[in-house]
This record gives sequence, C-alpha cells and structure tokens, in this order.
Amino acid sequence: MRSALVCGAGGFIGGHLVKRLKSEGFWVRGVDMKNHEYAVSEADDFVIGDLRDPYFCRHVIDRRFDEVYQLAADMGGAGFVFVGKNDADIMHNSGMINLNLLDVCCKRLIPRVFYSSSACMYPAYNQMDPDSPNCEESSAYPAEPDSEYGWEKLFSERLYLAFARCRGIEVRIARYHNIFGPEGTWDGGREKAPAALCRKIAMTPNGRTIDIWGDGKQTRSFLYVSECVEGTVRLMRSSFEGPVNIGSDEMVTIDQLADCIMVIAGKKLEKRHIPGPLGVRGRNSDNRLIEKKLGWRPEQPLSVGLAATYEWIENQVSARIGKNAFPQAAE
Repeated sequence: MRSALVCGAGGFIGGHLVKRLKSEGFWVRGVDMKNHEYAVSEADDFVIGDLRDPYFCRHVIDRRFDEVYQLAADMGGAGFVFVGKNDADIMHNSGMINLNLLDVCCKRLIPRVFYSSSACMYPAYNQMDPDSPNCEESSAYPAEPDSEYGWEKLFSERLYLAFARCRGIEVRIARYHNIFGPEGTWDGGREKAPAALCRKIAMTPNGRTIDIWGDGKQTRSFLYVSECVEGTVRLMRSSFEGPVNIGSDEMVTIDQLADCIMVIAGKKLEKRHIPGPLGVRGRNSDNRLIEKKLGWRPEQPLSVGLAATYEWIENQVSARIGKNAFPQAAE
C-alpha cells in the first residue's frame, strides 16, 4: 500500500487532500497542531504536535513515505497577513517548519516532497494595476513581495530548490492563488475574502449594509478547493519541479465577488467601503505554464464554487446563532 504524509492536515486544504489520497487507496498520516475544526479527519493516523520542534518532526517522519505534502504554515487572510503585528510569528514559525521538515525528509530518504507556496511571493510592483496584474512564474524576480508572509514563502521556495540541488531530494512547488471552499476558516480573523463575504452576507438581513475593505475595485482570482487538490496531486506525480501557479484565471473585483454571493443568497445588500488591510491592487493566476507542463488548468466557474461555499457557511452561521436570528454583520 502506498503511503503519504500530509503536514497541515488539520487545516482547510490539508483536510481535503487527505480525503483525496484516501480515495486513491493511500495509507495516510496527517499531522497538525490541532484537529480539523469542521470535519473528522479521514487519515489513518492523525498526530497532534508542533513541526517547529525537530524532535517531533523526526517522530512523525519515521518511515519512507511515498509522498510528503507540506502545507503547514502560519497563515491567514488580509486581516492576519497585512496588519504587521503577526510578521515575526509568520516568518519564524513557517521557516522553522520547513527547515525541520526538509532535514528529516533527506535523512529518511523521502523520494519526493510537495511544498505549498503562495502567489503572495510575487512582486508588488507587478500588481499595481487591477486590470492587468502580472503573475507569470518568471516574473518573481527582482523580488518584492507585498508582505513578510510573501517573503517567507519566497525564502522557503529557494530552500526547497537548494535541497533538491544539493541533497538530491525531489521537490514539487506550487504557488497557490486564494483557495476557497467548504470546511475552511470563515471567522475569527484568519478567513479570506470569499469566506468573509459569505459570512457577512449570511448574517445580514436583506436590505441592510455590509462592510468591504477598500474601494471594492481591487481584483483577485479564487480557486475552488477540489481543483486545488487536483492540481496539487497532478504536479506531485509529474516530472515538473515548478514553481508553478495553481489558481483560477477568472479575475473579479471584490465588489463583483460580493455581488455574486448576494445573487446566490437571494439578497440585495448595500456595500459600505471602509479602510482595511488590502495587499496588492490586482492579482490573477497566469495558467499558461501549468497547461504546458501538466496538460491541465482549472476550469470550474467561480459561481459554482461560491454556491457550495455559501451554503456551507450559511449552515455554520445558522448552527452558531440559531436559524432566522441573523444580527447585523460584524464591522
């Protein structure tokens, strides 16, 4: 039986990846600092612990797994990444995890390791125009990420590539672009835009007002989690090292994102634009390289994934505060 290790299995993408690997007949060990908040893990063995601890890292990588997926990181949406106060933790915690993991994987002769980087590592100067951002893989240098989170991702990309060159371990690197879907963080400060807007719209009575950070004209693309997992597995088993974008190229403004969710919810709400952490002005996945190297690119329309996500978050809101008891959305 093939075996896989998923680091960050208690998180959003990691939880979905475990399900995919189990459906393929893998024996799966999941690792995280916490259990999954919204689902019971399907992993055969789920280990709670801190990958920043080199002893723990050696403990969980105690065999030669066929595939190791490294998704563990200290991360969140704009309200976590761009406020400044979390920068030291983000860089220290994620950096320690990757340093420990690579060291142990080399000693255990792990054949191949997948690393989840982020589109946040792309230069801010190429993402000032909301209508034509440049996120082609080759545009990464000269480097100027818009956050310390992006700088850590860029450092870790180079760390994995250096280990591949110098230690003989095979790596696969993907740059994720705004992954969303059910069973992801939807409140508490670490949620990303689709989940935050689904929550606000679910909690707000028809005809009322929701708050949106910025002028609403900033652009992004959002990839549904099942397509993220598909791209991840395809890259892992390909001959292409990466880095490569895994994201949608269906770019929308944040206002358009909110409007789409309102249509799904059957609500008409006013949008009030307020100051808040924003990141770059525009971002969109460039999918030419992944199509060339893997013969695949994400194709599911944004509205399809949003419908499934809104339904799940609406159920979470209802379960928490009681049906038909929707207070005004939080500021």
